Amino acid sequence: MIVIDNTIVSEELIEKHFVCSLDRCKGSCCVTGDSGAPLDWEETSILESVRNDVEPYMSDEGRQSVKKYGSWLIDSEGDFVTPLVKGVKECAYAYFENGIAKCSIERAFLEGKINFRKPVSCHLYPVRITKYETYDAVNYDRWDICDPACKNGAELGITVFEFVKDALIRKYGQDWYNQLKGAAEFKKERHTV
Repeated sequence: MIVIDNTIVSEELIEKHFVCSLDRCKGSCCVTGDSGAPLDWEETSILESVRNDVEPYMSDEGRQSVKKYGSWLIDSEGDFVTPLVKGVKECAYAYFENGIAKCSIERAFLEGKINFRKPVSCHLYPVRITKYETYDAVNYDRWDICDPACKNGAELGITVFEFVKDALIRKYGQDWYNQLKGAAEFKKERHTV
């Protein structure tokens, strides 16, 4: 484990390789699972405020789900999450392009319609954060649907923390990221000596 400020980071972030391979996984992380994408409390009001700008990019079923369930909801574990299509399928904010699930929130952001990229949990994936009273646990979430991403990352020599660099900086800041990068470089030097 690596301790940085009020976080405890799994060493898997600097050891494991990962680069999304949408052509192979088809965006399965937006489709598979029993709950929507985790949200921070602040993100619930953001989703409310960007709803009208995001809806044109959503699927018809996604729009119907948001109309029925709201822009966000609380799941069975008491967490804030995005709604699912019909309450059981893909994320309501997912749309499909050439058979690949993509994010309508991110598309609205990339087209300059909103200034919110997407929920930080989605931006961070495959990193998951568990909040405790005095610290955050920052872990690599290993999921078999991401096997193509692991293989792709290994072929490219890119680790998990490098892949999610922008998201980690968004969440914790540049200084925090620099400390994690320093820990990775130190560990790599120790193993090459």
